[in-house]
This record gives sequence, C-alpha cells and structure tokens, in this order.
Amino acid sequence: MSDAKIPVKITPKPAATPQAELPTAFDHLRREIDRLFEGFGFGTRLPSLTGRNADLPWRGFGGAALMPALMPAVDVVEQPNGYEISAELPGLDAGDVEVKFANGILTIKGEKREEKEQRDKDYYYSERRFGSFHRSFAVPDGVDAEKIEANFAKGVLSVRLPKSAAARQNEKKIEVKAA
Repeated sequence: MSDAKIPVKITPKPAATPQAELPTAFDHLRREIDRLFEGFGFGTRLPSLTGRNADLPWRGFGGAALMPALMPAVDVVEQPNGYEISAELPGLDAGDVEVKFANGILTIKGEKREEKEQRDKDYYYSERRFGSFHRSFAVPDGVDAEKIEANFAKGVLSVRLPKSAAARQNEKKIEVKAA
C-alpha cells in the first residue's frame, strides 16, 4: 500500500436558527430511550472530538453498531493547532475508504471485499467475504472545514482537522488559585 491522499467531501453547514437550539418536548423521552439502548451495549449518541457526547439521537445504531468486529479502532487527539483522528484499517486501500464532512459531522466509511477461488480437476473452492463500517464524530465549531486533510498509509487513515485562527485566538488559560 502506498501513501495516498483521500479527498474529503465537504457540505456547507446551514445557518443555525434560534429555534434549533431550544429543547423540544421529546428530549426527555429521547434521553431515556438512549439510556435504555446504552444498557444493551448499543451506542446511541455520537462521539465528539472534545470527549463529550453530542446530543444527536440514534447515531451509530445501525449495521456498524450491530457488527463490532467490523468497527475499526480509532484514536482522537487534540493538539494546539487542531485535532487528529487515526483509524487502523488493515487490508484496505485508499480507494476503499471515504471521508465526508457535513453539518459539523465527520464520517469515515469503508468497505472490504475479498474473493478467493481455486479450481482443480477434483474440486472447486470459492469464498467471498464482504464487510463495511462507518464511524461518525461531532466536530467542534472552531475547525477550519476547508483545510481538513485525510491521508492513508500502511493501513492507517489519518484525518487532520485544523483549528481556525479565530478558534486558536479564543483559547484562554485560566489561573487556578489555591483556596
């Protein structure tokens, strides 16, 4: 496998409306249902790059959540200039992986297809295996979407999400005082 850049598809985020920020009458019910499914081992909330769960219902409750063997291991690291997501994808090539960013959500999808066939005068052997996965992450507002990069090398996908200049300037160190 060679070093290859993977294109990142970016869909512009629609402007937020004040009504979209307000809780609805069903928020309490949704949280209760989330807790119910989390008790069975099905993640229903979308992991965030900041370590907090995004309050988006039913993300991850799909084919990938029901087949954990196909779910790749992912590391998320915050650095001073941005975030980096690394996913181990052994056996895949850059063409088997898709990275999308839309509405503040980064999604990594992949599919592996393997076919073996052997013919001999006494037997015929054929085996096919297919599998796909997807992982989605809520991305903080301070990420510069136009500069997101994805690279694939030696079975590892690295996605860099740089912080915008405004987000880096808005960071403030708070002094901790002894009581």
